[in-house]
Amino acid sequence: MKRIDKVAVLGSGVMGSAIAAHLANAGISVLLLDMVPPATAPGAEGRSRLAETAVQNLAKLKPAPLFLSEYSTWIETGNFEDDAPRLKECDWVIEAVLENLAVKQHVFTHVVVPNLKEGAILSTNTSGLSVEAMAQFLPEELRTRFLVTHFFNPPRYMRLMEIVPGRKTSPETVSGLARFIEARLGKGVVYAKDTPNFIANRIGTYAGANAVKHMLEMGFNVEEVDALTGPALGRPKTATFGLWDLVGIDTVARVCANTYELLPNDDERDIFRIPDFITKMVAAGQIGKKAGQGFYQRQTVEGKSVKFFYDHRTGGYLPTAKPSFPSVGATKQLDLPAERIRTLIGDNDRGAEYAWKTLRDTLIYAAKRIPEISDDIANVDNAMKWGYNWELGPFETLDGIGVAAFVARADREGIAIPEWLRGVERFYKIEGAKRYQFNPAAGAFQEIPVAPGTVSLTLLKEAGRTVERNPGASLIDLGDGVFCVEFHGKMNTIGPDVMSMIGKGIRRAEEEGIGLVIGNEGSLFSAGANLMLLAMAIAEGEYDDVAMMVKGFQKAMMGIKYAKVPVVAAPHQLVMGGGCETCLHADAMVAHAETYMGLVEIGVGLLPAGGGTKEMALRAIRMADENGADVSPFIFKNYQTIAMAKVSTSAAELFRMGMMRPGDAICMNLDRRLHDAKLKVIDLAANYRPGRPVTGIKAPGRSYAASMKTQLWNLVQGGYISEYDRYLASTIADVITGGDVPGGTLITEEYLLDLEREAFLKLCGQKKTLERIQHMLKKGRPLRN
Repeated sequence: MKRIDKVAVLGSGVMGSAIAAHLANAGISVLLLDMVPPATAPGAEGRSRLAETAVQNLAKLKPAPLFLSEYSTWIETGNFEDDAPRLKECDWVIEAVLENLAVKQHVFTHVVVPNLKEGAILSTNTSGLSVEAMAQFLPEELRTRFLVTHFFNPPRYMRLMEIVPGRKTSPETVSGLARFIEARLGKGVVYAKDTPNFIANRIGTYAGANAVKHMLEMGFNVEEVDALTGPALGRPKTATFGLWDLVGIDTVARVCANTYELLPNDDERDIFRIPDFITKMVAAGQIGKKAGQGFYQRQTVEGKSVKFFYDHRTGGYLPTAKPSFPSVGATKQLDLPAERIRTLIGDNDRGAEYAWKTLRDTLIYAAKRIPEISDDIANVDNAMKWGYNWELGPFETLDGIGVAAFVARADREGIAIPEWLRGVERFYKIEGAKRYQFNPAAGAFQEIPVAPGTVSLTLLKEAGRTVERNPGASLIDLGDGVFCVEFHGKMNTIGPDVMSMIGKGIRRAEEEGIGLVIGNEGSLFSAGANLMLLAMAIAEGEYDDVAMMVKGFQKAMMGIKYAKVPVVAAPHQLVMGGGCETCLHADAMVAHAETYMGLVEIGVGLLPAGGGTKEMALRAIRMADENGADVSPFIFKNYQTIAMAKVSTSAAELFRMGMMRPGDAICMNLDRRLHDAKLKVIDLAANYRPGRPVTGIKAPGRSYAASMKTQLWNLVQGGYISEYDRYLASTIADVITGGDVPGGTLITEEYLLDLEREAFLKLCGQKKTLERIQHMLKKGRPLRN
């Protein structure tokens, strides 16, 4: 396949503009075209207004479709009538107009076919229309380069890309475009068949409709269903009805109606009929978040915002009551999704019965769709994980429950199951560092290929490449002299086990290898230091233990910074507090594009004391020196980053925050991150020069701290921060400016670490800090006391 440098997106609606934004995120030039507004004369201004307005609105949308707002400059705009000839500039054209065959035919015939560049790929973003029905509108030769590329909304955040080739689509087109989409756009590609709603929406729509069916049959309400179909069942917190509010209840109703119409031979077709209460909600405009009311809404009661849920029995709203089921409560402390699901459906309360019935039916429905919607089960599982954020796909869930146990329970209840499920022991297995899936057609296992440029820690561990392990972390041999420290505790928090493994990893790399990667494959990189251990030590007055803990953390961070071999951090998703400090001390970062990093310790009444405050001070001073400038703007910026607990909204923003530096890299594909970090280690190792602790640093001094404190006084007077916020931020100001010394006083890196540690211990002795820590542990959000 030829190189793709420029892409055209046809249609600037919600999906079209968001697809254009994500292409811009990837550094790809985009031409966004839409129709000319009605009654706009030739040559008049505003003929490209639809596309122009869509691009202008990108910066206002939440969640943000762009990594940085200025990336919108990568998008050029135009209209179908005047700018169609510019399609000859584009290597890939994505049609994203109205989901209507007649409209698509018009665009293909009059806009695309006369202007398409020779060899360019044409795809449609349809969410369920037949690729073959659309291919009929195209010349025979173009059909070899035509296929479905179904982005999920919002395209920046949803990993799934369903690719559906037509009968004439060439294998080269499919494989080449898939590689590009995976590497440059960071998508997880699933290959679907030309069936209504493809894979994810077919199973996902069924799961939602089935949840409604059992709600009505068993007498549950909306809030109860969401309590049972969220994390306890391995699903997102939005659960069933929260998700429908997010998507739009009118959209869900339309998809269900279309599914019913397009699937006359589906044995469970009737489940897609929309219940009367949902039809009434749509007619009344109660269609979800975009309307401010749906299955949930917020109302002001006695001056406070109160959440209400829709009561399908009366058509009114009731205040949420946070329903409690013992079966759900039993899952709260379980990390593994399979454990949670087994615990939930294995209980005997009415919530467990509901969860079992809705899960049972969905798993059976998925099994019946093989080979109708896909020939292999991994495609189905990946579609549900990447498109609906399920923690486990249907067949992974069956493995977690136990296939034989599932079949036996369904049999006891007289529920029909696909016969091919009988006798299947499991759907996945790992042998010899290779992962296999069960092929129902062959009745045997087949290898799941690993995409080039990926590193799987799971497979490496199965192959015996674990060098050392403790409850919080492991050291894994990545090959070529590169080792990896993997965090794997609860939320990958950093405690003694992790710090110990960092030290062991550095020593092993120094003695036997060329460098070290710090990264993992968890749902997040690290939530930071282990607050539970800290809270227990503070509550018991064990301040010597706290001092030792902080000293050990600082030692581990300095070990990373001054190792004799390069250390590269590979963060992704949440990277909070101590996790951020770990990355700041590495020689380089290879961050996944969706990395949300910050020094957020002030939220629990503390300051970054694992070298984070010190590191941000050093970077500010270094920037001033390198630019021959006053330190003021640099130190104030880094101070605000800590004092305001700023968290990046993307990896790209980390460069602005001073947390990523020239030479650091952003990886779009989550599965390539560790591989790219390994390559970075190898590159750095060729001419690596270890650093030494910094001395002769010119402290900004007490005058800068005083200026910061003046601003804090103003914020308190304005009611923007509390007195304790002021106290905490003042402490940070004292540390980041080098303490109570005149400006220009020469200090050392070690001195800054001592300041951090002393300030941290002082804050640990404050009652309000302990309250903040305990509130975070109980509620999962900061306390403003």
